[in-house]
Amino acid sequence: MRHTSNPQNFRPALATRTMLVALAFVLALTMATQSASAQTYNVLYNFTGQTDGGNPMADVTLDQAGSLYGTTYDGGSTNCNAYHYAGCGTVFKLSHRGGGWTFALLHEFNGSPDGANPEARVVFGPNGALFGTASEGGIGYGTVFQLQPPANFCPTPSCPWTQTQLYSFEGQYAAAYPGGGDLIFDVQGNMWGTTGGGNGYLCDDGPCGGVFELSRGGGGWNEHDFNPFEGISRNPYAGLVTDDAGNFYGTTSAGPGGLYSITSSGLGGTFLLFTEQSSAFGGLLLLGNNLIGTTSQGGTGGGGTVFEYSLAGSTLTTLYNFAGPNQYGAGPTATLLMDASGNLYGTTQIDGAYQQGSVFKLSQSNGVWTLTTLHDFTGGADGGLPFGQLTMDGSGNIYSTTQAGGNSVGNCYQNLGCGVVFEITH
Repeated sequence: MRHTSNPQNFRPALATRTMLVALAFVLALTMATQSASAQTYNVLYNFTGQTDGGNPMADVTLDQAGSLYGTTYDGGSTNCNAYHYAGCGTVFKLSHRGGGWTFALLHEFNGSPDGANPEARVVFGPNGALFGTASEGGIGYGTVFQLQPPANFCPTPSCPWTQTQLYSFEGQYAAAYPGGGDLIFDVQGNMWGTTGGGNGYLCDDGPCGGVFELSRGGGGWNEHDFNPFEGISRNPYAGLVTDDAGNFYGTTSAGPGGLYSITSSGLGGTFLLFTEQSSAFGGLLLLGNNLIGTTSQGGTGGGGTVFEYSLAGSTLTTLYNFAGPNQYGAGPTATLLMDASGNLYGTTQIDGAYQQGSVFKLSQSNGVWTLTTLHDFTGGADGGLPFGQLTMDGSGNIYSTTQAGGNSVGNCYQNLGCGVVFEITH
């Protein structure tokens, strides 16, 4: 497994023997560009692992013009102070130009002071700027940052944006190592998120991680830690979802994984334990009084589940069981997407026809959920091992990234490729 200063900063798909064997097999296959459901799969960009970045772990954010914004875990600047990775990661933008897509590099991370190796996507804040987290760097335990476009006209697509470090996590007995969860803003403009490490004094078997709030004060941002699952579970990887009453809901990925809620004051935290040893790396959808999420393993098939938890009845229902493989982190690891018709969309990380992951759709009829595979990744030119969730535009087109594969197979981490940005259209 790739060494990192954070034992919970984990890239499950890139460290298994199964994937290496599967990759050697699928490179001999011809990439399928259309699925049985008549969806068309397109690669929009191939990362090289150089200045542009490599191995994205998060999905992309859409703006009103249809441009895509995202992050890469690796690549970018090779002058990463105190970091041994192949670059500290980047923030990028893809825009429609002349019938194609144009890549723009917005920021290259340097480790200190701006951060390193972002695992979450960037999101638009109330002021129109981009906000995000870096899983490491700063003073060593990760950062929260803001990106703003150049104040003056830029004649080229790749003018760097202005990056401002808003907060650097202190680690050890405080919050540390923000993972794959998006930042969210409450009505007061405070930022909320999760960390997979830190709060180490709360758990006997390792760092607990927790929930953090950043609020303005004294000319900067002040951080407050909350841990609603002390001694029960740990390591929330995904971000939070909030309701109109100011309650937050999230998942934990270890010890075993489960669900928790927390009020905006940080008080009244409640942990809702799963009935099985399951890992919940993805976040939640909040639909009325119901929470819908995923586990990356477990279920009757061993390949993970889609579940629904009723806040009103305190009951957990399995909506769908994935067939496998029965392997840690093989199933869905990202938050689900729901369209206007109530269909669910997501990704699996290691399973699929070639054990390189898949994109799926779940449709409900008479209370039964049926799975349709939109694309099976081969680990070759089409990419492989998707970890981020999906994004959908107003026309129903789907966008996201893969950690591995692409035209750069033979480069980047474990020579599995540097990843791609992809699109699935009707």
